Amino acid sequence: MILKTLDFSLISEFSVGTAVEGKGVHTKTCAKCHGPTGKEGGKTGNRPTPPLVDTRPFKVGLTNATVGNYWSYSTTIWDYIHRAMPFDHPGTLSDDEIYAVTAYLLYANGLIGERDVVDAHSLPKVRMPNRDAFVPDPRPDVP
Repeated sequence: MILKTLDFSLISEFSVGTAVEGKGVHTKTCAKCHGPTGKEGGKTGNRPTPPLVDTRPFKVGLTNATVGNYWSYSTTIWDYIHRAMPFDHPGTLSDDEIYAVTAYLLYANGLIGERDVVDAHSLPKVRMPNRDAFVPDPRPDVP
């Protein structure tokens, strides 16, 4: 399921982050799997981990699908990090750290400025480049 919006009611209205702050969070918690800048990717055990940064438009078979060129909604980045990252200790980042690393990834992918503040109000306003490439699936859900 792709999330268009999230219920941020459980998050402090004062949680915020910038790419400047997020670079440190990335270095501390993300770089060991995704590389020092997020462009490299890497490995977790025997499993490859994807790069997170590629400013080129997504093309099947030609570019990696990354947070910046493939994901359709910026809120999905926050939600995924909140629920599943870091891989070896999911759920251990504070809300401010999640916003900061989300801001870093958006900045590294050329989608926001380095000092732009990302919070519950600004994050849904970030328009992702591949947003219009997804189409609704007309098939009914089946159990």
